[in-house]
Order: sequence, then structure tokens, then C-alpha cells
Amino acid sequence: MAISFDKALGLHPQAMLIRSKRAEVIAANIANADTPGYKAKDIDFATALKAAKSNQQSGNTMVRTNAKHIAGGTRSVGNSELFRMPNQTDTGDGNSVDIQVERNLYTQNAMEYQASLQFLGGKFKGLKKALGSQGA
Repeated sequence: MAISFDKALGLHPQAMLIRSKRAEVIAANIANADTPGYKAKDIDFATALKAAKSNQQSGNTMVRTNAKHIAGGTRSVGNSELFRMPNQTDTGDGNSVDIQVERNLYTQNAMEYQASLQFLGGKFKGLKKALGSQGA
């Protein structure tokens, strides 16, 4: 019986991809905290995950030249990058980055990424255990 990794792992690989992309966006915000005119951006995680879920359900198809080839598809975050509404008043240079907010969001995102990573590690352990018991 074939194992479907999409069914076994669910949306967690896509969630990790979204969290990874979000870390890049927040890091860019931190790096540009002193850049005049720079507008802070973020990724709407819920919207990006909903798009990933619909892509998973509709299926991303690739043309296979042989029936024994593994079916594949593309995994992308989509276009869920948005400008963040500033919490502070304009400092005169048009920059909307609040460094404390960005640091907190980066830390929170990193913790959520770690949680997803640990969850996926547990899933793989379970799959490995299940496969190991089949040969006995």
C-alpha cells in the first residue's frame, strides 16, 4: 500500500514554507528600519494557509511521462504579502517600521516555526515506526 505524504503530513509542510517566507519579510523590515520611505510588510498567515489548502485539495498536476513516476506539484506561498498598518506616528521620513514590533513578531514566528518542525518530526517518527513494524 502506497503512503501519501500529503495525507500523512497535511498542511504542515506548507505552513512551514509560509512561516519561512514570513521570517524573510520580517527580517527585511528589521534591516530597513532606518531606510527613509520604507513601508513595513507582513504575510497574512491565515490567507496564505487557506490558499495552500485549496491548492492541496484541487491538486497541482504535472505531466508524468511514466506511470511509475511520482506525482508532483508546486508549493508556493502565493501573493499574501501586505503592507502593515503602522502603530506609530510618522517620524517624518515615511518609514513605518516599529523595531520592537518587528522583533516580537520575528520571535513569535520563529517559535511557531519550531513548533511546526517538532510536529513534523513526530509525524515522521510515527511513519518510520509504522514502516518498521511492517517487516516483522
